[in-house]
Amino acid sequence: MAAPGCVSPRTLLPGLLDEPLLLAHDAPAAGGGATGTLRCLSNVCTHRGNLLVHEAAAGVSGIRCGYHARRFDLAGRMTFMPGFEGACSFPTASDHLPEVAFEAWHGHGFARARVAAAQPSPHGPPTLAEVLAPISPRTGLTGIDGWRRDPARDRSFEFEAHWALYVENYLEGLHIPHLHPGLAAAIDMAGYRYELFPWCNLQVARARPGEPAFAPDPRREPQGEAIGAYYFWVWPNLMLNFYPWGLSLNLVLPLAPTRTRVLFRSYVRDPSLTTRGAGGALDPVELEDEAAVLTVQQGLRSRFYDRGRYSPRHERGVHHFHRLVAAAMAAG
Repeated sequence: MAAPGCVSPRTLLPGLLDEPLLLAHDAPAAGGGATGTLRCLSNVCTHRGNLLVHEAAAGVSGIRCGYHARRFDLAGRMTFMPGFEGACSFPTASDHLPEVAFEAWHGHGFARARVAAAQPSPHGPPTLAEVLAPISPRTGLTGIDGWRRDPARDRSFEFEAHWALYVENYLEGLHIPHLHPGLAAAIDMAGYRYELFPWCNLQVARARPGEPAFAPDPRREPQGEAIGAYYFWVWPNLMLNFYPWGLSLNLVLPLAPTRTRVLFRSYVRDPSLTTRGAGGALDPVELEDEAAVLTVQQGLRSRFYDRGRYSPRHERGVHHFHRLVAAAMAAG
């Protein structure tokens, strides 16, 4: 999608929301920059609801509906419609394609298809920069754009449990010594800690002696600790796991009330470290987590279970997540 004249259809949460979206990169405006603008638009014709673009294409100058030939430019503006001669006040703004808020971060696109009326912050919905602001200072993202995507490490897991249970499991380290013997051998749970931010939170895992660790940096860790992993969760369903070897990105996708897909993508900085330390055995850890989440899904159906107390130290992130969920649900 880097070149002007490209369109690419996407579906937001297939099987759940099934919202048809379209990435469209228009040509630069006269006297403007050389790259044009990448936008996220509705992929639904504003006339009768027909899907507009069915597969990615390059070198296009506009969008044409195959149903009644309504046309749009790559900025989403309707430019032509046969059979509407004499229509009153035509076209209006409602005839153009709705544009979805869209921003990029290190090659990844973020679209906000809908924002709840009420937010935990009194200042309204945050920008992407505000949401992700705590990440760069703690993880040293210098050079991240040069980290190599490794498709051989891509994974897709599906299991029969609610997506929020998977997020809850991710957000606490209390289970690590009991559920993940391999991971527990690589990190020092005595130094495991949590930090909360408005729209994300962080778990910091200190490396055991001899295990791979980030180079000491007093701007990140004033105490000079050897850190084996930074686990960032971003509201509501993104996990950015930074290891000395690079980044493992996890995207949690709800498929149904009791079915979830988790996508893993890896961006490698140092291939020699991918099999060592906290990020050295991601597949076994994932399967161990899934097994626990599946049993929790079953347990929640029990007539004898109501709710559990939060661990003051280890479940601050879970409580943070629950507060954001409650605020979103209250907003409707």
